[in-house]
Amino acid sequence: MFGLRFVKFQPSQYVMKVKGGKVVQEGIGLSFLYYAPVTSVMVLPVSSIDAPFMFDEMTADYQTVTLQGQLTYRIADYHKTSQHLDYTYHLNKKTYLSDDPAKLSLRVMNAAKVLVKKQLSQLQLREALQAGEPLAAAIKQGLQNNEELARLGIEVLGVSILALLPTKETLRALEAEAREAILRNADDALYERRNSSIQQERKIKENELSTEIAIELKRKQIRETQLDAERLVMKKRNEMQEEQLQFDTLLEKEKGALIELSVANKQAEADAKAYEMSAIVKAMQGMEPHMLQSLANIGMEPGKLIAIAFQELAEKADKIGQLTITPDLLQGLMNETGGKIAHR
Repeated sequence: MFGLRFVKFQPSQYVMKVKGGKVVQEGIGLSFLYYAPVTSVMVLPVSSIDAPFMFDEMTADYQTVTLQGQLTYRIADYHKTSQHLDYTYHLNKKTYLSDDPAKLSLRVMNAAKVLVKKQLSQLQLREALQAGEPLAAAIKQGLQNNEELARLGIEVLGVSILALLPTKETLRALEAEAREAILRNADDALYERRNSSIQQERKIKENELSTEIAIELKRKQIRETQLDAERLVMKKRNEMQEEQLQFDTLLEKEKGALIELSVANKQAEADAKAYEMSAIVKAMQGMEPHMLQSLANIGMEPGKLIAIAFQELAEKADKIGQLTITPDLLQGLMNETGGKIAHR
């Protein structure tokens, strides 16, 4: 047919074929014949769109920071997007007839910028520099709930924060402060190590002192035990000495009693002998001397009797004429006397 043309689109393109102001055909990666004077085509991207961004915003403490990141979004509702933005496609030049497709990314960036400004205005500089992931999550949540993007049929898939930096002057100041903090931390760590070493030494000294005190207490206990044992031994010794003294005293008393008894016995014996002698003397009063002599010689040993006989001969020598005592007679008397003594 004269004037008809054929066109084929890629699977990454959503195509709407429009005639008389109405969509007569739509879908992904369409191919069809069209008549250029009465047919227009709108082409929208199917795949996700990556939109890098870089914002300079101010924190709550009036410090400027640079936020660099990337947004990922896609067109979720092609009809809504095509109603608000012109995606009419020039089939011959294969370009868009308006700059509205480029404005879509700008609108998403503006919405993201508003959220970034709001979030950073609530954070101090130090907090903001450490809030990369929470800030990205907050921006994503805010974009997903954004009414304007919802009317445009846009779905935000993700937000990434690639860098969050202060100005060069602030960065140098922070680096210097961080350096000083690191040095202070190093000094504190050195102090802590020294202090820990001192504490350990003090604990060791305290343990040694406690050990010495325990040893001294043990020695004291041993000395006290020894003293108690010595006192007990002394007490036992004193008790034994007292018992020995009592025993000796009792023994002396008993010895004294025995001596007194012995003296009394001897006195009684002496009195008995005296009484016996007194009785004998009384019995012999009035007896002749020669009778007393005879009584005395009774039971006397022969040798003594011979001696007494010779004594009487000597006393009466004046009355005896002549008496010859030969050695043989004397020897015989002695032998006879000796034999009797031996026989006895």
